[in-house]
Amino acid sequence: MKRKAWHLQAGNIKNLRLISEPIPPPAPGEVTVAVHAIGLNFADTFAIWGLYSATPKGDFVPGLEYAGEVAAVGEGVTTFKPGDRVMGVTRFGAYATHLNIDARYVVPLPDGWTFAEGAGYLVQGLTAWYGLVTLGALERGQTVLIHSAAGGVGILANRIAKHFGAYTIGTVGRPEKVELCRKEGYDAVIVRGKARDFGRQLREALGDRELNIVMETIGGRFLVEGFKALAPMGRMVVYSSARYAHRSDRPNYLRILWMYLTRPKIDPQALTQENKALMGFNLIWLYEKADLMHHILVDMQQVDIGKPFVGHTFPFEQAPDAVRLFQSGATTGKVVLLVDQRRED
Repeated sequence: MKRKAWHLQAGNIKNLRLISEPIPPPAPGEVTVAVHAIGLNFADTFAIWGLYSATPKGDFVPGLEYAGEVAAVGEGVTTFKPGDRVMGVTRFGAYATHLNIDARYVVPLPDGWTFAEGAGYLVQGLTAWYGLVTLGALERGQTVLIHSAAGGVGILANRIAKHFGAYTIGTVGRPEKVELCRKEGYDAVIVRGKARDFGRQLREALGDRELNIVMETIGGRFLVEGFKALAPMGRMVVYSSARYAHRSDRPNYLRILWMYLTRPKIDPQALTQENKALMGFNLIWLYEKADLMHHILVDMQQVDIGKPFVGHTFPFEQAPDAVRLFQSGATTGKVVLLVDQRRED
């Protein structure tokens, strides 16, 4: 069997090249998935630039999540059979028409879901749930600040928070994203302006409410002001730093270096006096904990947060264009690559 896959040496989006190559049969415990849809994530951009610590050395295939059909099963696999509709996560390698993956990292695609919706659920859903519920210890009636509110994680995080009866404040970078946030049920929406104004914007949105949890994905002054606004026993969960992204095929190292040198520095000794918590995680770590991942998915199934919102789709052959749009900050919901149903055998 042959497949097509986007390979690159990290450093520049222009390094992406579509290659036709053989794919071996699945090893014991693996399944071969014929991929129909691929979800894009911020980690893809940083991995393509070579700025993500987990980026593989040398030539690699980016991509963390996908949906498709099982094409073959390896020895010992009894949970799936050829033809099953599935979605899954992988530690890179998803930008391909076929992939071999440990069957533990594949789950059935819910009835009535499209492949695009399946490709937009697991990374976003796991991130939102782990951040809010596992680390954030979300309780009924609390107040939650969610950055990048109109993105894939932001939309699902709001739905999860609403299930717990939380008051949710979302932030977006562009006014045209406010309407979607309103439709999704956010109680208040902040259009982030100048970083120095964010503290005032947040205080106005809070009114007399305490801020209990921050889902932090911007960084810089926005992180500082959010942490400052946290009430005693408040928790800030950091899972990305979108301010490092910019519209370019390769990193602007001088800009990134300046941001790194001026990044927020919070004194850990002061946390006991302020009675606050600052936590961080990335989904690559969770990928190494398959049992924990499945436990979270079981918990998520008890909460009907609906289908993910797919805002943009691109043909598989236009992956570089999709990545460029994603990193521009102009997207809403999930960005998905759609693979042609026809296959190379």
